[in-house]
Amino acid sequence: MVTLRRPPNYVRGGPVLEPYQVVIRPLITEKATHVAERHNAYTFEVNSLATKTEIKQAVEVLFDVKVADVRTQNRRGKPRRHKMRVGYMRNWKKAVVALHEEYRIDFY
Repeated sequence: MVTLRRPPNYVRGGPVLEPYQVVIRPLITEKATHVAERHNAYTFEVNSLATKTEIKQAVEVLFDVKVADVRTQNRRGKPRRHKMRVGYMRNWKKAVVALHEEYRIDFY
């Protein structure tokens, strides 16, 4: 088995994203509100190129909170139809960010 070794200062390829480019918008749904109230975890739509580390840093900078955990999902676009044509909504990335107990984000 061959293992690839990367230099210690390896940075992933792609553009460097600013915090306001990483977090696109908060998702305010019934399920997201329930998770926020019960588990102190907030849901965001994020840039598809963003990593968990970038998402954590962006949320900490934008909302002045301490992030405990980040979970991500790559969501596939749903099929949609208009008359006789079939197309798809765009693919997007969702992040559920859990905060430390003493921090809260107020969206309302």
